[in-house]
Amino acid sequence: MDNLVYILFICIVAPLLLLSLMLRKRSKLIVGYMLVGIFVSLFVSELNTILLNMFKGETEYVTTTITPISEEIAKAIPVLFYAIVFSDEKDRVMPIALSLGIGFAMFENMVILVQNIESVSIGWAIIRGFATALMHGVCTMTVGFGICFVKKKKKLFYCGTFALLTMASIYHGIFNMLVQSNYKYLGFVLPALTYIPIIIRQYNTTKKIA
Repeated sequence: MDNLVYILFICIVAPLLLLSLMLRKRSKLIVGYMLVGIFVSLFVSELNTILLNMFKGETEYVTTTITPISEEIAKAIPVLFYAIVFSDEKDRVMPIALSLGIGFAMFENMVILVQNIESVSIGWAIIRGFATALMHGVCTMTVGFGICFVKKKKKLFYCGTFALLTMASIYHGIFNMLVQSNYKYLGFVLPALTYIPIIIRQYNTTKKIA
């Protein structure tokens, strides 16, 4: 099964790498950060396996309290690096943060698919594709948005970054908790309810510029 995960990783990454060679700067950056998200997802999948073994297979406990923290920190590091080294403009950071989160979720979904191939369904794919993937994207994009603000305020940078990671981890943990409870349908719609205001804001901003 471990070899299958790496085979899947190569099959997804190789075409995207080839595609990135043909893209221009902004598009290349978006695809590049999607690839970063896939790399991060591979790393975190190995880390989460170790964490699960440490807690003796307590899946519900680990997925609601431990993995949200490890995943949100791992996803935030490349976004923080970009904001510090290249640009802290929201129009640049938010798209790459979203693409990283989506890339992360895309590979995570594929790993879960191959590990549970006998039990997955179309319904499962819709939920993972629209709810879980969107949750990862929203969490990373929100951290990216906040980093653009706290980076400009030196006194807020460290505590602000910690607060952003805490917020994303709590949101992630709440989502995982809801989808494993009797209120799972509330969990499924939570990312959409968060994403819709972001889309409306983005649309209004673009409209004003135009």
